[in-house]
Amino acid sequence: MKGLRWKIDLNCDMGEIPEAIADGTQEALMRSITSANVACGGHAGDAETMRTTVKQALRAGVAIGAHPGYPDRENFGRLELKMAPTEVTESVYEQVEALGKIAETCGAQLVHVKPHGALYNQAVKNRDLAAAIAEGVARWRRDVVLVGLAGSPMLDVFREAGFPVAAEAFADRRYEPDGTLRSRKFEDALIRDPEEAAHQALGMVERGLVTASDGSKVKLAAQTICIHGDTPGASKIAEQVARTLQQAGIALSGLVGT
Repeated sequence: MKGLRWKIDLNCDMGEIPEAIADGTQEALMRSITSANVACGGHAGDAETMRTTVKQALRAGVAIGAHPGYPDRENFGRLELKMAPTEVTESVYEQVEALGKIAETCGAQLVHVKPHGALYNQAVKNRDLAAAIAEGVARWRRDVVLVGLAGSPMLDVFREAGFPVAAEAFADRRYEPDGTLRSRKFEDALIRDPEEAAHQALGMVERGLVTASDGSKVKLAAQTICIHGDTPGASKIAEQVARTLQQAGIALSGLVGT
């Protein structure tokens, strides 16, 4: 391994798919990542999946965060909902509080909060929605890191609300030229090949660049890289990404102290 030159957090959305918990996929993912974003009852997750996921993360030495989404389990929180900011605030608060209480009973503490799906993607450009998310978290605690899309205004809103932030990039998603994620309505939105995902992650860390859907280069500066837990072959993708980064002399480190 080369001498260490950078460090990066690898995060993954967890506690969303009961089958992935039962068949060992989730524990396999835990071996490659440094932070787990745990679904907390909005788009997915219940008390049992939250408790199991928190315990798995503790055993693996993985930092634990909340992953609140729109309360739309039927569509996995990936459809835009028309909710008033006050409703978003209340929903986010209820979700992070629920996970926080379960984590506490397990002897764990939440480190970060990362919105999920459509809630995240809308907040990228909607400052009022981003502010509603921040207010929901603030009702619970202010000493956590808020995660948002690298280069987006949502990070500015989170900072203005008094939170430390972590800029996020994605190893297994393609980008548009404006730095937003390519919509899942396009067949090529997901990167399923572990080598390709690892190559993209390495470019993000070493050069601060990602190739957009039109072939152009997008600049980004990220502190954390996401691998979606429900992407087909997610555990192999995570393993390859982690291996490639470490072989390049990049340390994998959680978000504590960001």
